[in-house]
Amino acid sequence: MAVKTIWPIHYACGHKDDRDLSTRPADRRAGFAEWLAKQQCTDCWRASEEGDEQDKAAWLKAKRAEEQAESEAWAQQYRMPPLEGTERAIAWGVRCRHQILAVAYTALVLEGDTSEAEWEGIEEIARTITRAGWWIDQRSSHPDELTELLQAATAADRPTENPHF
Repeated sequence: MAVKTIWPIHYACGHKDDRDLSTRPADRRAGFAEWLAKQQCTDCWRASEEGDEQDKAAWLKAKRAEEQAESEAWAQQYRMPPLEGTERAIAWGVRCRHQILAVAYTALVLEGDTSEAEWEGIEEIARTITRAGWWIDQRSSHPDELTELLQAATAADRPTENPHF
């Protein structure tokens, strides 16, 4: 007698379905059918995923708004100039600048050998970079690289805009 390939599944959500398990090895069909019975049916699972996606989107929106408010307050407190770029790039750039400089301050001054006076010099150079895209591009940089990156960005012989963008 052959092991059946069509299994009646009574899902945890209350729905019922006949599932074709012929693509599974015969000795694994019963176990898989038991596992399926503990899950939601595909339709209920998708509906719950959509709800999760909406929850994630709402959470992310709230988190971004909170980060934006913190970054703007920080920029005002430390006299950082407004950034230039598209509205979306400016918002992202403000958050990136805040994160980059906050992480660098912790690593270089609080945990490293950079003095407060040296840090103020770094901040002064940072204030001269107002292109949001530059801050976005540096978001993955290491704090030890900040001084070199700032120097490269403010080099006198460097063109201010990339003609390819």
